[in-house]
Amino acid sequence: MTNDLSTAPPLTPAPGTRPRQAGRAALAALALGAFAVGTTEVVIAGLLPDVATDFGVSLPTAGLLVSGYALGMVVGAPLLTVLGARLPRKHLLLWLVGLFTVAGLLSSVASGYEMLLIGRVLSAFAGGAYVGTAAVVAAGLVAPERKASAIATVFMGLSIANVLGVPGGTALGQALGWRAAFWGVTVLGAVLLVAIAVLVPQLSREQSTGFRQELAVFRRGRVWLALAATAFGWAPFLTVVTYITPMLTEVTGFDERTVPLMLVLMGVGMVVGTPLAGRFADRALVPTLYGALAGIALVSALLIPAVHSKPGAIVGFLLFGLVGAAVIPPLQTRVLEAAQGADNLASSANVSAFNVGNAGGPLLAGAALSMGWGYTSLLGIAAVLGVIGLALALGTTALDRRSR
Repeated sequence: MTNDLSTAPPLTPAPGTRPRQAGRAALAALALGAFAVGTTEVVIAGLLPDVATDFGVSLPTAGLLVSGYALGMVVGAPLLTVLGARLPRKHLLLWLVGLFTVAGLLSSVASGYEMLLIGRVLSAFAGGAYVGTAAVVAAGLVAPERKASAIATVFMGLSIANVLGVPGGTALGQALGWRAAFWGVTVLGAVLLVAIAVLVPQLSREQSTGFRQELAVFRRGRVWLALAATAFGWAPFLTVVTYITPMLTEVTGFDERTVPLMLVLMGVGMVVGTPLAGRFADRALVPTLYGALAGIALVSALLIPAVHSKPGAIVGFLLFGLVGAAVIPPLQTRVLEAAQGADNLASSANVSAFNVGNAGGPLLAGAALSMGWGYTSLLGIAAVLGVIGLALALGTTALDRRSR
């Protein structure tokens, strides 16, 4: 099986710039956008008590600012991509970044909770569509045998956001007020707008696709199986991470002050795992996909005994971050491969699938805890979800063989 994404055309570098340098600069700009999206998505979580107090709402109501963002990415990513299907991809990126920046500004000056929620949802719409489109553009910046690595570079922005953007934005919001975090995002959006305009080249040739043409690809069963593999393959990560603080304090015995360091350690694992998986996926996409999904299931299962000791938890969660991020590049590349002819919509739909996993995993974890199951049971649930993701990926390959 090849990684040929023939529908992603080559790009023309800026005049006077060597192609490889232009490609690297453009990938860096695209990754900066993913960093902005990842930071915006999560940074509000550490500021919810301040927001709730400021607007006089309950903490659960303020929590809708997190779940509303996830829902906005699920719905908005494919919706805005379809609406912008006839735009050149660079122009679509610029419009999305512009909307993202305006949404950040709206959140910064929000006079009430409702306005802040609207700003968050608009930001999610733009952010989800941006990540999906940026992945397609990144694939067109490089030679066919390096597409997975290019996609991994974009998603590396999301991993770095967990290590630097979210802690930095949270610290800024706690020191200067929660609005400061959104002002930071707004400035980042403005910088990103300039970076995309200057560094990302125009497509040398690009076929205009309409809604019907994009939608027709979704008649393929293997596309839906690939999207389902993404949702189940990514769900283990949020199933565990959502409740990692009580798991580390009540099961492992860490002090609460140590938890941020553990999260940074896991983020380091993500930064290592993302490009590593991209390189392996360029050489052998399907084996890398199988290995990553089997890895997230295996590490989740091994953490069940390991989490009871501090050294075991340290090593285990470092590996968990690595294999968790390693599933992203092959899953994204596999969907693009299965949906040739609808790159933009398929890529954005896969971003939606990741967010279905973001929501579904924690829901399952919360239900398990409500039934009285212990925190280590969440690791077992994560392992089962990973196995289901692997089974779906195997099913996608089986359908590929039948279609041939």
